[in-house]
Amino acid sequence: MKLVVAYIRHEAFEPIRLELLELGFPSITIIEVKGSGRQKGITEQYRGSALTNYLRPKIKIECVVADGDTQTIVDTILKHARTGSIGDGKVFVIPVEQAYRIRTGESGEETLQIHPDAAAAAT
Repeated sequence: MKLVVAYIRHEAFEPIRLELLELGFPSITIIEVKGSGRQKGITEQYRGSALTNYLRPKIKIECVVADGDTQTIVDTILKHARTGSIGDGKVFVIPVEQAYRIRTGESGEETLQIHPDAAAAAT
């Protein structure tokens, strides 16, 4: 299992979410974050004063997937998040040792799939 972590621009999120849903990966976590990198600060004029904002708003996406699905997730993120400009973001792939579904006690890659009871209830 792998944890895919991506820091992306806000406008890239919705196309990524929709494609991951279509591909069968509904389980993602997002967090609104701020950070700085190569983009550095952006200087803006406000009431005659120059203000530099060093922390740019981003969205952090986290998704735990089976090893074989990792590249699909990464490719989807890259496809929709890449504009070619500084500040597009980063994607990290981190090994996950184990996962547990708290409700049922299932472990391993079983926890990454939609539970049969939940799938039946959704239809």
